[in-house]
Amino acid sequence: MPKIHWLGTGLSAIPGLRMLIENGHSVVVYNRTVDKAIEALSGVNGDYQVVPFSLEAVKKYTIAGDVVVSMLPGNFHVPVAELCLSMDVHFVSSSYISDEMRSLNDAAKEKNLCVVNEVGLDPGIDHSMSHALVEDYRSSSIFSKENSHSFLSYCGGLSDVPNDFCYKFSWSPLGVLKALMSTSVSIRDSEVYTVTKPWESVEIYPLPMPWGEDEFEVYPNRDSLPFIEQYQMHEGLKIDQFVRGTLRYKGWKNAWSDIFSEVDSLDPARSEGRLTEISDDLWNNYSYKEDEVDRVILTVELKVENESEVVWHKQFLLDTLGNSKGNAMAQLVSCSVALAVEAVLSNEISSGVTAAPHQNELVNRWLKQADDISDHFALIDHLS
Repeated sequence: MPKIHWLGTGLSAIPGLRMLIENGHSVVVYNRTVDKAIEALSGVNGDYQVVPFSLEAVKKYTIAGDVVVSMLPGNFHVPVAELCLSMDVHFVSSSYISDEMRSLNDAAKEKNLCVVNEVGLDPGIDHSMSHALVEDYRSSSIFSKENSHSFLSYCGGLSDVPNDFCYKFSWSPLGVLKALMSTSVSIRDSEVYTVTKPWESVEIYPLPMPWGEDEFEVYPNRDSLPFIEQYQMHEGLKIDQFVRGTLRYKGWKNAWSDIFSEVDSLDPARSEGRLTEISDDLWNNYSYKEDEVDRVILTVELKVENESEVVWHKQFLLDTLGNSKGNAMAQLVSCSVALAVEAVLSNEISSGVTAAPHQNELVNRWLKQADDISDHFALIDHLS
């Protein structure tokens, strides 16, 4: 029976790790601090052991056919994946596919190994929602390359109750600050839309919440364009709008205005030290306390028009709070990762470097689990 090797037991790891152990899998858990991992898994019954993390330890305990899960910082993923290929072991992570990771595709296919990425929340569940919407539309009588298409995908990790800063941190703010310095590319009004300062592209975005329409702030992040092909919208479809971005509480732009000003003024060559100082200050003032609850909102929307008339318009909406099983982010990320591990073990995912699967059966499995975890999960047909 293949073993699962789970690397890292940070804040976003435990619910999915617990799920795999309780589902009867044999798991080796690796963590720098063994005692912390043992404490995090207290009360979990099953076949698992905890060992100190190192690449040498991974090499020692794995054999061909096993699966390694990296819940480590992003800079570890490629070295771990390369180690997996050298040992004929499958690899899974929730992170975006980097160019370095993508370069491992041919070697993974040659060895018939799965190198699965983008199977968390965002990226992850958002991919499943996107695949489901596009498949639904393409199989409908409305589908036509003469139509115009607008695709929006926004995700936000939020606090349960908005504070004066409109945000709380569950891990180091440094990653958020660095993201504010990253260029985003999307499509707006049928043209490529490039943004170097995300705060200058913040827009109000209404959502059909259970209590009625509510407004949030959104902005594009990263490069959305590669996902047009990933979502099978590249074959001659007219795209008016295509955005993958971040969602925040209304008021976020104003609350963060001083942060934006300072980030904008930093010399990129010397910014690391100051960003670390800002990060430490934000962590001290706006991190989650032990008894505080986090919230996740994820929405994916596809609207189709023909001669300015909306002919197809559906939207997924997920809204959930942390609970006794873990915080909302941890459950959605790590349980999705656990599904990917089980799909690899069941030979349901093709070899090579891949993202969240697009096959209907697997998409529906991911969406059902997200529904089970969430307080509110809906597929809204705006034309019904």
